[in-house]
Amino acid sequence: MAKVYKKSSGNGGLTLYLGKRDYVDHFNKVDIVVYVQLACAFRYGSDDLDVMGLCFRKDIWIQHVQIYPENHKPTLSAMHETLLKKAGDDAVPFSFEIPNNLPCSVSLQPGPDDKGKACGVDFEVKTYLAKDRTDPDEKIEKKDTARLIIRKVQFAPSQVGAGPKAEICKSFMMSDKPVHLEVSMEKDLYFHGEAIPIKIKVNNESNKTVKNIKIIVDQTTDIVLYSADKYTKAVLNKEFGETVEAGSTYENTLTITPLLSENKEKRGLSLDGRLKDEDTNLASSTMLTKIVENEVIGIMVSYKIKVNLMVAGGGLLGGLTSRVSPEVEKEATYRKEDTEGKQRDRKKPRTLTSTTK
Repeated sequence: MAKVYKKSSGNGGLTLYLGKRDYVDHFNKVDIVVYVQLACAFRYGSDDLDVMGLCFRKDIWIQHVQIYPENHKPTLSAMHETLLKKAGDDAVPFSFEIPNNLPCSVSLQPGPDDKGKACGVDFEVKTYLAKDRTDPDEKIEKKDTARLIIRKVQFAPSQVGAGPKAEICKSFMMSDKPVHLEVSMEKDLYFHGEAIPIKIKVNNESNKTVKNIKIIVDQTTDIVLYSADKYTKAVLNKEFGETVEAGSTYENTLTITPLLSENKEKRGLSLDGRLKDEDTNLASSTMLTKIVENEVIGIMVSYKIKVNLMVAGGGLLGGLTSRVSPEVEKEATYRKEDTEGKQRDRKKPRTLTSTTK
């Protein structure tokens, strides 16, 4: 039997069962999820800042369903049937559909000394005992609630498109001819843990020597609810000891693999929504299928690859270094699933969709 997630209220009167915690956005629909109350919220401050009546949390979307006394009868799925057998005679089934215009789960990586819940966009399923069935804003005691965090992750398109291509020509002082650099990728779709080959062509017509090649992958996070809050962090910075002598050419494929495991100490890095006791990955780029209001976008993430040629020259002042740097933009989407919603890859892949700037 598949794993079942369970959470009980403090007083033991309620137990919430969920068959899974990851729900995929297929762009035109989102996987059905069992719920009592589902809230999509953006947290922009840690718990220890919630003082003097200030709350650093904004509800983006929230919906309630009353399940007892029963006024909600969902069509029972195979997972419903399994959970009903497990929970016993007092169990009540429920379900709802997540709107497809809501943002995906993204959390900002906390610093080593940060405490409390991470900032970002999360989804929470909550079941609770209410005293007034007509008041959805009733203040509920913590002991009367059971909560579980779930994730909304994007569906990776199954078709792979052509990869991007960028080129640049750079001239230098004291050199009659330039350096030509061309960068290209095989495809526009990559997954977490998958190596990304980058094809590099150099035509060094100058009298300078290319000392090495550096590849940088930048992640840009845009907090859409606060338009001025946009920043970029490098998730990969790798040097290759490739030399291209003056008057020669170079053609090779260099491979990179951006990983969260190499960026654990970078505060504010955007990650796939975190779940307790489960791993996560670098966040995917945000893919929008239509224009939506900023209030329901939450956090937008994008990536850019930069290839630098380090060209050295000597003189009276010692060694000087210049850069030749075309940029290739890329977008990412999390986790590929089949049409039945079964997870294909437990590595939680990120897909990289590329366009040329």
